[in-house]
Amino acid sequence: MNENIERCLIAENEIKRRIDVLANEILEEMKEKEFMVIFLLKGALVFAADLCRRLPVALEIESLNVSSYKGGMESSGVIEFLDTRFPDVKGRSVLLIDDILDTGRTLHTVSNKLNEMGVSQLRRCVLLSKDKKRDVDVGVEHVAFTIGDEFVVGYGLDYKGKYRNLPYVGILKKDSI
Repeated sequence: MNENIERCLIAENEIKRRIDVLANEILEEMKEKEFMVIFLLKGALVFAADLCRRLPVALEIESLNVSSYKGGMESSGVIEFLDTRFPDVKGRSVLLIDDILDTGRTLHTVSNKLNEMGVSQLRRCVLLSKDKKRDVDVGVEHVAFTIGDEFVVGYGLDYKGKYRNLPYVGILKKDSI
């Protein structure tokens, strides 16, 4: 698997250090509040698990299964909710975790849905934010890393369902795509 990676963009130890900082920021912001974590499957699973373990508070953790990439390298532009059941967020403070902020459509759509469902406070956290113009403006309060407009894999991010289990974020070799 590693032989298909052109280069490591963010090393495992860098990710761990940055998650420690993010956890402290989130705890400071959400102090004295009970809050729920909702992470977006499947990409944010690894990041959310590591981040939640660093939040020493009683958390309710939920997931939402949404799709926008459809196995490709670019967002399809259509956000599909794959779950029929949504967590009860009415009157709750929620930390929404996603793997990558690219077009902004996914976080925007999910945020709107949670707001419609009556969330009292919504904060967003992403592992990666692409440094590019977004299709939809969405505020993200916590960003672990800002990257260029490159297709990346690892640490939860995939290409055709593979590479999520890499402990780092990397760029695939062109001949592996």
